[in-house]
This record gives sequence, structure tokens and C-alpha cells, in this order.
Amino acid sequence: QVQLVESGGGLVQAEASLRLSCTASQLTFNIYSMGWFRQAPGKEREFVAGISRGGSGRNYADSVKGRFTISRDNAKNTVYLQMNSLRPEDTAVYYCAASAIVIMTSRSRVEYWGQGTQVTVSS
Repeated sequence: QVQLVESGGGLVQAEASLRLSCTASQLTFNIYSMGWFRQAPGKEREFVAGISRGGSGRNYADSVKGRFTISRDNAKNTVYLQMNSLRPEDTAVYYCAASAIVIMTSRSRVEYWGQGTQVTVSS
């Protein structure tokens, strides 16, 4: 019933930017912390960024800190991931995630997952 629909992935060159979007339906969006995870070829799924229910709290994996920005628009039931200065090592399937917790972290249990969207960064 709950659905997280992602968009914005694609193929870009190093140093380019992408903006991912994830729109949620059939859930009370403003009580859910949102986040992004990714899984690269040959690697485990890893936490990328999390944002609190109201959008005031944010945290990032060290590998993306300073390059990626997570934000949300509760009126649109949408969370975003702005990715700048992309690197080949950012290549992965990116997953939107939601949990009814204060803020998403690397240790959070995810209640709902999106289908994933491919981001490919060439050198």
C-alpha cells in the first residue's frame, strides 16, 4: 500500500550533478524520517543520508559529506538528494527509505523501501 517512487537517476560524467527525488504515497509523510541508501557493485548496501521528520536534522555518510544534500518538502510528500561533484565511486543503485522515527541514520531500521534508481558516474 505504501509506495516510494524515485526519479532522477541516470548516467553522468565525473564532477557532474544529479538530483534524486522520492515521492511517498499512502503514508503520513510528516511523521516519517526519510533517508537514502545505496548499493554499489560488489559492495554492501550503505547509508548515504538521513533527514528528520520536520527537515531540521540531517546527517550524512562521511563519503558524501560536503557533496550531497538531503532535503524534504512535506507539502509534496517528497524527499530529495542533491548530488554534486559526483565521482565514479558514487555509482550505485540508490534507494529511498522511510521509518517512523526521529531521524534516519546508518543504524536505523527501515520500514519502507523504494524500488531503487540507478546512478552511474563515468570517469
